Amino acid sequence: MKKTIYLLLLFSICQAQENQVAALNKQAHLLNINQLKSNGIADVIAENDRIWLATGAGLSLSTDGGESWQTFSRAEGLGRGEITALAVRTFDSQTLVVVATAFDTTVAEGNLPVGGGIAWSVDFGATWQHSAQPGLTPIQNVTFDIAIHDDKSVWITSWGGGTRRGTGWETGEPLVFEKNPADEYTHDPLCNLNHRAFSATSTNGVLWIGTAGAINKSLDDGQSWMNITHQNQDEPISGNFVVSIRVQNVGDDEYIWAATRLVRDTTEASCSRLLFPGSEGQFNGVSVSADGGFSWHTTLAEKKVHNFAFDGAVVYAAADEGLFKSLDFGRTWAEYPPIVDSQNGGVYFSERLFSVAVSAAQTLWAGGPDGLAVSENDGNSWRILRGSVKTGNTGETRTYAYPSPFSPSRHNVLGGDGHLRFQYNTLGETQVTLRIYDFAMDLVKEVVNGKPRGAGDFYEVWNGYNEHGEIIANGVYFYSLVLAGDGVYWGKFIVMD
Repeated sequence: MKKTIYLLLLFSICQAQENQVAALNKQAHLLNINQLKSNGIADVIAENDRIWLATGAGLSLSTDGGESWQTFSRAEGLGRGEITALAVRTFDSQTLVVVATAFDTTVAEGNLPVGGGIAWSVDFGATWQHSAQPGLTPIQNVTFDIAIHDDKSVWITSWGGGTRRGTGWETGEPLVFEKNPADEYTHDPLCNLNHRAFSATSTNGVLWIGTAGAINKSLDDGQSWMNITHQNQDEPISGNFVVSIRVQNVGDDEYIWAATRLVRDTTEASCSRLLFPGSEGQFNGVSVSADGGFSWHTTLAEKKVHNFAFDGAVVYAAADEGLFKSLDFGRTWAEYPPIVDSQNGGVYFSERLFSVAVSAAQTLWAGGPDGLAVSENDGNSWRILRGSVKTGNTGETRTYAYPSPFSPSRHNVLGGDGHLRFQYNTLGETQVTLRIYDFAMDLVKEVVNGKPRGAGDFYEVWNGYNEHGEIIANGVYFYSLVLAGDGVYWGKFIVMD
């Protein structure tokens, strides 16, 4: 099966960016139990006084406004790999948490993503049940979204596994997933774009599923469906590729929000039954319906939105191009400026944001490939939370560089440039000099020279350009960190663009 850019976008960014940190975290798991373990944040859910994060190192939970975090991973009973989907829903006094995981594997075709299965908990992560990834094979079968449908069922949307209905969670046994019961076609994600499932939500008894070919709506837990495409309505969605779908309730009114994208035919020529209606007139954007999906207006044209959050009548959209806010149901938008930590001046090195949520007291949470940003005053000031191993503690190195391998075109991209961090700690007042060398030990770039620092944990940032203003070539590089009055510390990293 041909792979689309979006299929591997979030997975490959988070996976590559976490490789170095994961290796350094091997011994630090017990040392930093209250800190974030990952900079890759795929989803954020604010549920009562709890903040849940789908991260590259597991499921993280905070009950104190992000001051401390507990992270659940394979050791606690989840599947292998990073969290690719997350759903939380409370029924009376019971809260159900469901997550999906994925990891990379090497097969004859190369590196491919593998679904790590579905895990769920009803005691806020104290114990977990786990089911293997549903479908014929877990390879290229990654779950991207989960919908908890009332107290009846759990629906998952998976690239190679399609749309599936899970039941049995209330019995205390692993969830059992079955193929969409009303789907009359043989499961064929290669040729049927509506079988390439990406997004799901359930609100007010209605189930919504987004695929690479349509929006699908069910009023009876999947027994029958209304199919919505760019081609079958007078006021249609902007595109048939639905990467996110959410519901906003304002008083008695309900608004359906969908991140809808242009669909290009990526099916194989060998498909004897190609279910692809064509891409004419489609475009990337957001589609909004106020009448249950019968008509739509489109907005944020040519923006690639990943997710939505709501605060009453206010809507937030996290996109490749940044964070957006609308007060009039998407007719006009305000774009937030680049995120900067108001306490230390640190920059959020990514325009792309994967997720956004609003918690109590109108606290705004935004997650992407460079950590978690939190604002208590509608973005006038931010604090940035990141997962990094403390340098120089309990046998850890004094410095390391991440992500490694580093891609200047894909990692921590801001203003068109990627950014690599050099983490280190200081023991007291000092001056810092950081130099980068190639494999022949020729100087590539002097990043800082004699920069004053006090005692603490710090990082320096480099954009991948050499002293001549040229982007560096792929390869192995070394760096020296000179701390005046302390010593010289060496490290290395790989560039792979």
